[in-house]
Amino acid sequence: MATTFRTIDDLDVAGKRVLVRADFNVPMKDGVVTSTTRIERQAPTINDLVAKGAKVIICSHFDRPKGKVVPSMSLKPVAAALAKIINKPVAFADDCVGPVAEEAVAKLKNGDVLLLENTRFHAGEEKNDPELSKGLAKLADIYVNDAFSSAHRAHSSTEGVAHLLPNAAGRSMQAELTALSKALETPVRPVMAVVGGAKISSKIGVLENLLKRVDILVIGGAMANTFLAAQGVKVGKSLKEDDQFPTALKVLEAAKAAGKKVVLPVDASLAKEFKAGAENRIAPVSDIHDDEMMLDVGPKSVEEFKAVLATTKTVVWNGPFGAFEIPPFDKGTVGAAKAVAEATQAGKLLSVAGGGDTVAALNTAGAADEFSYVSTAGGAFLEWLEGLELPGVVALAVK
Repeated sequence: MATTFRTIDDLDVAGKRVLVRADFNVPMKDGVVTSTTRIERQAPTINDLVAKGAKVIICSHFDRPKGKVVPSMSLKPVAAALAKIINKPVAFADDCVGPVAEEAVAKLKNGDVLLLENTRFHAGEEKNDPELSKGLAKLADIYVNDAFSSAHRAHSSTEGVAHLLPNAAGRSMQAELTALSKALETPVRPVMAVVGGAKISSKIGVLENLLKRVDILVIGGAMANTFLAAQGVKVGKSLKEDDQFPTALKVLEAAKAAGKKVVLPVDASLAKEFKAGAENRIAPVSDIHDDEMMLDVGPKSVEEFKAVLATTKTVVWNGPFGAFEIPPFDKGTVGAAKAVAEATQAGKLLSVAGGGDTVAALNTAGAADEFSYVSTAGGAFLEWLEGLELPGVVALAVK
């Protein structure tokens, strides 16, 4: 990941046309935005540029129109939602490049805001077509990328155009890169990584990269079932990946060889069926019946987690400990998340979390606002955990 990048503070934007790549791929129903969280995250960048007298031109993708104009995937409803959030009129252009966009840009005065139509209405966007990149660059004097959540994609609006204009990171991108750098590139040790979720197969790269960078690896969720089963623990009907046993053992061997600590559940919340309020019992992982499944870690596992946490200075979290969407199988995730939140608030810990399920789990625990930083980026956050270069970030690197 690029660690040196320009920010809005490094640019003179007064009177300049500034193209901001935002992520306005927001939940929408019947043409109405149903959650404005992502828009709110981009508002500081837009407000700062407005205050500095820039002509602000915003582009974003929305959904998957596959290079065609799909009216139900128009960004027009987002213009109204954004206007409310920044308390300022937002103009809208029915295209993101070409005469329609150029005419809308020409009408802008200093401090005005314009939202362009869905970049993915053009097939060239996802192909990183140089002509589309040039069309976007023609609209502006400066490019600002504030969409970390799309930075893992080398598209025209996220990567191509960055090479054609002076560029910088927006406030949300700046906060994300700063937090992620502190967590894994220049961390205060010991560093703990919490990796949960259903499948090892989707997180092999994450586990291998984290083993090189962290001191403690905590494995939760159904992934933990596979690790336990690979070591001969009978896990009953629990979700597991038999074909990933060799991977699990390889990770454990690598951790041992490198002197890294791996924390797995010692007890579990067990049930015979997967439903809310299902009859359940707490038992050691060595006492799982054939007709039972592990749906959450047990209280002893949470206590062990807290004991290890007390020795930790930095936590990177991706994935829940159990089936947190269904009570009572949310207790493990909630208990662990609250412990991290408390240590963070007490100034003992830097805590960075990310990934879709993770954000939902931390919100369930009421702990999201008490972590040092919570990333709303899904795929980009995972690729960062894998140690992969993100094209949209690399394009912003100061050469």
